[in-house]
Amino acid sequence: MKVTSRNFNFLFIALLFGMSLLTFSSCSDDDELATVTDEEEVVEDIEETDDDDQIVIDDADFDATDWTIETHSNDVDPNFEEVFEDNTVKRLDIVISETRWQTMLDDMTDLYGTFGAGSRGGGSNSFSEEDPIFVPAEVFYNDKEWYRVGVRFKGNSSLQSSWQSGILKLSFKLDFDEFEDDYPQIKNQRFFGFKKLSLKNNYNDKSMLREKVAADVFKNAGLAVSHTAFYTVYVDYGEGPQYFGVYTLVEEVDDTVLEDQFGDEDGNLYKPDGDAASFATGTYDEDEYVKKNNEDEADFTDVEALFDILNDGSRTTDAAIWRTNLEAVFDTDVFLNYLAVNTVIQNWDTYGRMTHNYFLYNNPENNKLTWIPWDNNEALQEGNQGGSPELDFSDVVAAQWPLISYLYEDQVYKAIYDGYVQDVVDGPFNVSSMQALYSSYSSLVEPYATIEEPGFTFLNNSSDFQAAISELNSHVSQRAAAVNSYLNN
Repeated sequence: MKVTSRNFNFLFIALLFGMSLLTFSSCSDDDELATVTDEEEVVEDIEETDDDDQIVIDDADFDATDWTIETHSNDVDPNFEEVFEDNTVKRLDIVISETRWQTMLDDMTDLYGTFGAGSRGGGSNSFSEEDPIFVPAEVFYNDKEWYRVGVRFKGNSSLQSSWQSGILKLSFKLDFDEFEDDYPQIKNQRFFGFKKLSLKNNYNDKSMLREKVAADVFKNAGLAVSHTAFYTVYVDYGEGPQYFGVYTLVEEVDDTVLEDQFGDEDGNLYKPDGDAASFATGTYDEDEYVKKNNEDEADFTDVEALFDILNDGSRTTDAAIWRTNLEAVFDTDVFLNYLAVNTVIQNWDTYGRMTHNYFLYNNPENNKLTWIPWDNNEALQEGNQGGSPELDFSDVVAAQWPLISYLYEDQVYKAIYDGYVQDVVDGPFNVSSMQALYSSYSSLVEPYATIEEPGFTFLNNSSDFQAAISELNSHVSQRAAAVNSYLNN
């Protein structure tokens, strides 16, 4: 039962009754202890009912019979080969009680309006500043169960648009020990060494390949990026397993990426979001450089130093000094490599058009902020919001996006960028290699993509999938021609 203001009176009377029993009944010490414990639980439930979406924990009596060190504990290294296998489509099942599922839906209604009503029919036109609510659920994989896993919907525009369009294929975030305080049996529960994972719904991507392929290209270019893999997802919310479709499983940056790819997770990790994420003069705001670790330490000196040096007047008066100072706090080589990849493959939903969808990590190895790409389902296409930036950034306003424009205007950095642009089309985004990859991945995914069901798919019909693959094949050829034209002008 969800505790709300409507049944508060009932619980309060029950509490008084329990206190009366404790006062007037003759009982043993053990019974007395049990009564006090029950009473404290009721008080705790009452105290936790500030909103109507509070989750009541009433299923704590269970044995974690499938638990093994290799699969469930935090005593092993993350098993990337098992969880992020490239050449297969794996299956995850999520089982949520009917009551908790309804709580999730009610919470989404509060955040984004009536399901399927559109932005003009009771929905909101703005993104919610609150994350959707976590509920405990069971996760099944290869006949093993993970217990009371924290599950919630995730996303911003993709979540809002899917919900308001009446499409229940929503992205999920999984946190395997989110509810360990409520369920001691799952303390430090992991999924083959992973605490948190994202299941991306491949929004606005009828090929269902973009999130994974873009990550592959970044990785093959030598950049730090999340691992990804294809999964089918089934959700049982009281009516049996419902096929939710093809998802891309994505490794969380603030979980395992840092230790795996930097060898150290102690540096500050930021996920900038808002005007300050542009690094434009006059936008600095610590609240918009969102810390994903070290939150208790009010130390933003690294990101503040980058902001100040980037916009310092020495850029135009003594470029050599400016570069030296900038490179002391920011890994410019990594950023220029990233910028080349991101611009060649095209990706509008990130820095240069949008003030989000990247991380900055202060790498303890060199004490430099390092760029990490994130959320790539909109990559590999011209895109929206004016489209992806041109290779020469002639359509990028310098004062609005200084990390791009100021570095590109510097002849030393432009030469490095141009070299990386050539490397991208010669290597990780080579036409023949990419078209072979598209062929392989599409053959893998097609049997699962084309059976997605109405209400759980972004496809209008099965032919949409192959049409989207054809677009990807054409796109890589077009980008090779664009790079050739750019480098030879």
